[in-house]
Order: sequence, then structure tokens, then C-alpha cells
Amino acid sequence: MKKTRKSLLLAFGTLLLIIFMQFIAPVTAEESTASVIIDTTNTPVKIEAEETPPQPELPKLSPEELARQQKLIAADQLFSAGKIAEAEQLYRQVKEPFTTKFTDPERKFAILDPEQLSPAGRVYWRESAAGIANNLETRTIVPLQLLVEQYPEFIPGHIRFAEVLKQYNRPKESLDVLERAVSLYPQESTLIQARVAALVEAEKWMEASLTARQFALLNPDHPQSAKFQDLAAKNLRNFKSHINSEIRGNTITNIITGALGYAVTGSILGPFSAIDSTVMLLRGESSIGESIATQAKKQWNLIEDETVTAYVNEIGQKLVNVAGRDDFKYEFFVIPEEDLNAFALPGGKVFINAGAIAKANSEAELAGLIGHELAHTVLSHGFQLATQGNLIANITQYLPLGGNIGQLFALSYSREMERQADNMGTRLIVAGGYAADGLRNLMVTLEKEQKNSIPLWLSSHPGGNERVSYLESLISRSNYNRYSYEGVERHLQVQARVQQLMQAKKAQEEKKSGS
Repeated sequence: MKKTRKSLLLAFGTLLLIIFMQFIAPVTAEESTASVIIDTTNTPVKIEAEETPPQPELPKLSPEELARQQKLIAADQLFSAGKIAEAEQLYRQVKEPFTTKFTDPERKFAILDPEQLSPAGRVYWRESAAGIANNLETRTIVPLQLLVEQYPEFIPGHIRFAEVLKQYNRPKESLDVLERAVSLYPQESTLIQARVAALVEAEKWMEASLTARQFALLNPDHPQSAKFQDLAAKNLRNFKSHINSEIRGNTITNIITGALGYAVTGSILGPFSAIDSTVMLLRGESSIGESIATQAKKQWNLIEDETVTAYVNEIGQKLVNVAGRDDFKYEFFVIPEEDLNAFALPGGKVFINAGAIAKANSEAELAGLIGHELAHTVLSHGFQLATQGNLIANITQYLPLGGNIGQLFALSYSREMERQADNMGTRLIVAGGYAADGLRNLMVTLEKEQKNSIPLWLSSHPGGNERVSYLESLISRSNYNRYSYEGVERHLQVQARVQQLMQAKKAQEEKKSGS
């Protein structure tokens, strides 16, 4: 009996390997969508307002808050009319200074020639060169550290400091030096090129690709723009190749695990589920996003009101245009839930709760939230998480239970991923023409709500004063303009429409439960 079972297991394992090879042979990184079969009884229903909807209960504002709101609307009108200086004066009148105190020195124009340094700066530069020539770590690192701290405008200092740190086996510090330098001088192509090269060496191909593409998109007239586009495409291919290699390695483990499960339980579902989900991973991020988004849309009765969906999509697509990644089909959906929440799926699918529209104070704040979630998908955070383990454990166990799909990825985001999304999300709203403090201001709103209960978005995206301080530091250090378009008046109109829709939904549910 044991010999028969062993033979059967061996034959079954061989059969699975043959099936696996047939599956993956024609697969490329971004083929047609594979699906996860989920049994769900929910049927999508179009959420619309009643013909004579009740008047929404808009938040009551104090006279001071109302006056502030009216000034912002007036400033937005001036900004839209091209009267930027006048608009900025009004924005400055109503926006309070940041709470975080900064000690960053005033930014100076970048310099590339050591002869432009002060006498003390030239001494640091010569000392570091002598340290390198004599292979003396302290004599090299100390003057370079002083150089970049006291003369951050000297671009070669950052590059040499990063190279030296890498040489002395301090790769993370090396990347940190370049990241800080790029945040100070994002227009310096030599600095961008050095960071791309360092990221490639650290096998961070997606970040290298995005760094190069961002520069090319934001500097289309730069003589090296085409070169950076090529670097972006090359490193994106490297990223996909690396991920596919990892997935194929995981597939063998899945098959073995599934075969062992069959030997113990006699169930064939385990190994076939592993193969099916692994093939979906091999087909790429768009395949995963399309598949899970299809199931998500079945679980929620999405809002399909043209006014609301067009508003969210317009904001999202505006940010997509400056995101630096065009290999996804980006879609934005609104869920009729009151919590301030949002999440992104791999491949460009972003879901926003109606509560986020209701609780954001302006278009810029909502753009900050959308920009943060968009950054997660552009940076492939969800896809990276999905490939770190068995996709079955990470995805399908949640869907049949009707849980919040957003928690699947958001709960696993690392602190570094959150910082990256905050950073890139803020850069996106700036490039999209919004006030730079949109996300920061939304976080302040969340902080106020947190006194009573923890908002759902904060439960999966850690907040706190530390995060507000980080965003304030980022905006100040990068010299981003927070006295730009807020978009208050239009947001209030859409906000009122959302309130109508949510009240209509509530009335429908009460009528249904009473019948």
C-alpha cells in the first residue's frame, strides 16, 4: 500500500511538472488576464440618487472657517485666471505655518566645479582625495560628510561620498546620500544618473526605472531626456525578468507543497490552485489587478454617478500623466462607504471610498490621497508583496470571505514603502498643479478624527504626528509650493452630490430591510 501511494505521488508530481511547463512556455510579462475563480453572490447595482433626494447634511462651519473657505475659493479663482501672485497672497493669508521647525539651510544654486567652493570647501575636497589615494577610511569619509552638510549645492561631493560609502560596504547609507541629494537638486542630470546607477547595482530595478522616467517626463527638453527614457525602459525589463525568475522558482515549491498536500489529504485542489495563481503572476501586474478588480467590483455596489466618477477619474488621470509609468491601464473607482479609505491594486486599479470625498476639504487633499495610492501601484508595492510568498495565501483566502481587498496589500506595506508613497504622491500632486500640502492637510484631518476612533485608512497606512512632520519636512526641503491650487468650490459641489448618493443608498437599504 505504501509503495503504491509513493508511486502515485511520484507520477502525480511528474504530471504537475508537465502541466506547469505547458502553462509557462508561452507566457510573457503582460499577457491577457488570467482569473481567480471566486464564488460570490453579490450582484453589482448602480447607486443613484432618488428623483427628489433629501438635502444632504453638510458640516456646519464656524464663521471663521466659512471666511477661510471663501478666501480659498477666491484664491482658486485668481489662480485659474492666471493671476498667480495675487492668488498666492490669499493662500498665504489663510494657510498657517507648518508646526515642524526646520534647520535646513537656504538652498543655493548647484555647482559642479570644485573651484567654485569656498577655501574651506576646497580643503574638504582635497582631503577626501588624499584619503582615497591612501585608502584611509576616516580621512576620506569625515571631510566628505562635512562637505555635503556645509555645501549641499556641490553635486560632485554627494556623488563621491556615495561612492566611498559603497566602497566601505555601507550600501544603504550610500543610497540615502544620493536620495537626499536628488530631493535637493532633482534637476541635476549627473546626480540622477549616479542614483540610477547605484540603484541598478543594488538590484532595485523598479526604483531605477522610475527615477529615470520621472526625470525624462519632467524635463522633456533636456538634451539627455531620451537617454533617461531608454534607461527607464531597460530597467523595467530587468525588473520584470527578475520577478518572473522569482515566480518560477516559487512555482516549483508550490507544486512540491501541493503534491505533499495531496499525499496527506487526497485533495487535488491545492496544487492546481498554486499553478493557476502562479501563471497569473507570470502574466504580470496588469493581469493580477484586472482579476482582483473584477472580483472587487462584484463585492461592492460601486457608485456610477457621472459627476462623482468623472471628478475622481479626472484627478487620477491628471496624476497618471506625470507618474512616469504608462504600461498600465489606470482606472479609478468609487465605493459607497462612509469611511475615509482608499487602496490600490497592482496594475493601476485604485478604489476610493465616498467617505474620502466627503471628509477631504479640497480637491488638493483628495488628490493627495489618490496620489499616495497611485504611488503604491506605480512603485509596484502590491505586486512585490504578492511575489514574496504563495499567492494563494496572499490573495484568494481573503476574497471568498468578502473581506476588504484593500487590506490585502495595505496591511503589509513596510514603513519604507509608505515613505516612498508619501514622497512620490506629494511629487505627483505638485507636478499635477495642486498645492503641495494636499496629502499633509488630509493627514491633519485624519489626526483630528483619530481622537474618537482610528480611521480605516490609518489602520492600514500608519499615521501620527511623525508622518505629518515627515510630509512638512519633505515639502520644505524640496521647496515645493504649498500656495497653489486647492480646488475648494468644485470639491464642495461634488461633496454635496456624494452626500445625496449616500443618503439615497441609506434610504434604499432601510426600505429593503423594512419590507
